[in-house]
Order: sequence, then C-alpha cells, then structure tokens
Amino acid sequence: MKIACWSGPRNISTALMRSWSSRNDTFVSDEPLYAHYLKETGFNHPMRKKIINNYPTNFNDIINTLTSKIPNNKKIWYQKHMAHHLLDVEDLSWIKNFKNCILIRHPKFVINSYIKKNVLKNVLDLGYPQQLSIINFLQREAIQFYIIDTDYFLKNPKKNLLDWCDFLKINFDQKMLSWPKGPHKYDGIWGEHWYGNINNSQNFSKKIGDSSNKYQDFKLIYNEAMYFYRKIYNMKF
Repeated sequence: MKIACWSGPRNISTALMRSWSSRNDTFVSDEPLYAHYLKETGFNHPMRKKIINNYPTNFNDIINTLTSKIPNNKKIWYQKHMAHHLLDVEDLSWIKNFKNCILIRHPKFVINSYIKKNVLKNVLDLGYPQQLSIINFLQREAIQFYIIDTDYFLKNPKKNLLDWCDFLKINFDQKMLSWPKGPHKYDGIWGEHWYGNINNSQNFSKKIGDSSNKYQDFKLIYNEAMYFYRKIYNMKF
C-alpha cells in the first residue's frame, strides 16, 4: 500500500511522517518533489543548492520512483508531500493507485507560522488550491480520499489515527503515537533548517498554533485561503 499525504506548509506533516515511520512495516519518504520544485521555480529557499544537488529534480524520474516497488520489503510506503510542490495539477494520473490523504489546517495558524520564516506572496504558496485540485481529480475518477484537519486531529491523535487506519483497512499500531527525539534517517537534509521543533518532540503536541492577528496583514491571501479551506473542510464533516 502506498499512502500520499498532501499537506500545506507549517502543518503537522513531519509529525505524521514520524508517526508512520514508527511502524515496522512502513517506509517513509520526505517531500520527494522538493528539489524539483526548487529547481523549476528558482525560489531561494534555505539550502537550495544543496537540496538540488542531492535529490532528483527530473519530474518523470521522481514519479517513476514513487510509483515503483515499495522499498526495503516493507508493506506500506508513506509519502509526505507538500501540495504546493505540485507544479502541474493537470495530469495527476500517477496518484490513482495511492491512498491519498489531504492534510489541512486553518489558514490563520498556517499564515502566522509561515511568515516567521518565509515571504508569503500568493495563496499557491500555502497549497490549498493544489489540494482542491487533487480532490477534484480523485472525485472525477471516483477514488476515495481521506481528509485530516490538524486542529481536530490534535485533540485526540489516537482516535484519529485509529479512524485513518480503519479507512485504510490496516491495523492501528500503538507505536504511531510516539517516536525518538532527534533527527530521523528518513528526514530530508532540509531538516537541519526546518525540523528543530519536531526533533525535540516525542509525540503529538496538543499546543494550538499562533492565534495572533498577524495573518490580517495578508488579508487578501487569507480570504482566498479560507475559500479553499472551507470547501475542503466541509467535505470532511
């Protein structure tokens, strides 16, 4: 089984990757489209050159790998994807054989966190439009998908992981609720810059995001993000 979890930035995507990597039957991949995204967009992210030099950048080669045999004789391949790394949402046929999950969070928390380390220029930077494109494709193909809202998930991680595993028709593993501190072998090298908080964690934090009013400085982008967020959120409940 291959699971593609499509997240926006500043979410719990890395914590979920930690959770799935705790299972003995699961191989995980960390943002396999990131180097391609950086090369094609020219965005000057931290460690840009190092990332491009150390990871595949050819889209077709990456997709061929992601759709190939599960590595290391594992039963499950959990792929942590950033939805905004999808530069082409016109052809998503390669995700048809995945169990696709859409990971969302309220734009207020996402924007407040995003602007601490990034320059926010467009709603596309937050991944919401791309997530809806994925959903629209899956609906046209009559393929089931799963939606997780971060703030709802963190209220009861165990129950929500149980529900997710039930959807996937696999057994829940208690190991998914905790992980060792520090960097993990599956982490992308960008973890040096971005994974400070998660490296100090051992389980899901119940701490809510930054609820300040800083997001109001990006009112147009916030309103656009809310449009997509509500559409996706309402499909879950």
